[in-house]
Amino acid sequence: MSKKIAIIGSGFSSLAASCYLAKAGNEVTIYEKNETIGGRARQLKKEGFVFDIGPTWYWMPDVFERFFGDFNKKPSDYFELIKLSPAYQVYFNTLDFVTIADNLPQIITTFESIEKGSGKQLEQFMSEAKSNYDIAIKDLVYRPGESPLELITFETAQKVNQFFSNISKDVRKRFKNKKLVQILEFPVLFLGAKPSDTPSFYSFMNFADFGLGTWHPKNGMYSVVLAMEKLAKELGVKIETNANVEKIDITNGKATGILVNNKITLADIVLSGADYHHSESLLDENYRQYSENYWSKKTFAPSSLLFYVGFDKKLNNVEHHSLFFDVDFDIHAEAIYDNPKWPKDPLFYASFPSKTDANAAPEGKEAGIFLIPIAPGIEDTTALREEYFEKIITRFEKLTNQEVKKSIIFKESFCVNDFIKEYNSYKGNAYGMANTLLQTAFLRPKLKSKKVKNLYFTGQLTVPGPGVPPALISGKLVSDLIEKYK
Repeated sequence: MSKKIAIIGSGFSSLAASCYLAKAGNEVTIYEKNETIGGRARQLKKEGFVFDIGPTWYWMPDVFERFFGDFNKKPSDYFELIKLSPAYQVYFNTLDFVTIADNLPQIITTFESIEKGSGKQLEQFMSEAKSNYDIAIKDLVYRPGESPLELITFETAQKVNQFFSNISKDVRKRFKNKKLVQILEFPVLFLGAKPSDTPSFYSFMNFADFGLGTWHPKNGMYSVVLAMEKLAKELGVKIETNANVEKIDITNGKATGILVNNKITLADIVLSGADYHHSESLLDENYRQYSENYWSKKTFAPSSLLFYVGFDKKLNNVEHHSLFFDVDFDIHAEAIYDNPKWPKDPLFYASFPSKTDANAAPEGKEAGIFLIPIAPGIEDTTALREEYFEKIITRFEKLTNQEVKKSIIFKESFCVNDFIKEYNSYKGNAYGMANTLLQTAFLRPKLKSKKVKNLYFTGQLTVPGPGVPPALISGKLVSDLIEKYK
């Protein structure tokens, strides 16, 4: 039976859910408070430069294929994908970097050249990682987190010990070289937790990295947002921007609509893809499932200090994706998770999309995105942003052996205060709630409200977790639940 469904927010999970719900015959409208859609994956255009404001990594292409395949479409019907070669590079000192190729045999050769015997170890590690990927991404993450029994399968029973060890231990057991350890621990940062707090089973992220490769959608990740918008509209979804949802209306314990720009809009079902904590703040307290105390005790993924920089020349000695691990990883991680504060010497990541995509910058110029992971909820001031930009750009010049400060045309920044203002993000987190053992699957906030009938949630604070591919999956899971219970 067709229902009128109001969706709050237009990020990846909301867009995905809208497509599935419209396909099932419902009347679906998305309400987005900002001027443009995409949630955290919006775009910045300035002086001929184009930047992805949010996600810049396209991993797990199979999840995108599966999503579009559910509508008898392919990603290539909407956007062009370029496989990055090399995938990325990791800097450890001045012009001392490791380049990660776009295929496993070459990566194995690279490892072997750095630490004797590590090539064989990497082969074995990747074999296990692939097995975990096949179980997790092809099956487990497509379960809605309603019951612990969802995790019990013949395959997971064989791997139960992997939930009680962690990535850090596993990697260090096999590899002694510090560079290789850091390269293998890096992918789990996408899950929002320290490698020492991430169960071994999550090594499937290493297969996503080395096994499936790193891709770039032409014109940036925003191409995926536009593709999903086009698909949604083809399916009959309506999208309203500048539509700020101020309250979720409840009558007799049932969601009956939303207050948008001071006007009530009726709906049979309300689905929020906005930040979960914020979504519950749109309810009277007695209808909230999770208290402030609950949220304060959870491990959140980091926030970020981001810079979008236009350079008046092409840069040397960097790839499309470049990681700068020339400082102590553990000390930086401690400043995020154990003792929240600004890190003295931050690791950082830089993306130069114009290395791959001519549309990202005017001819002869370079677009640069710089990211420092930081603790959510810490102080964010203009002075701190400037101080940290100076820190990383000075190190960047030294590490890549080139002058760039004088070539900066402009820079824009985005940090904790912006995540709160633009996305109502809890403590200004950038990636949602971390995937630790006690925050996995059925232990995450629920897709379906236990207190309000016809109220649902989706996105990176619920199942399956942080990241773009999980957001697409979250949209599918919640739409399946809505169809099951409506």
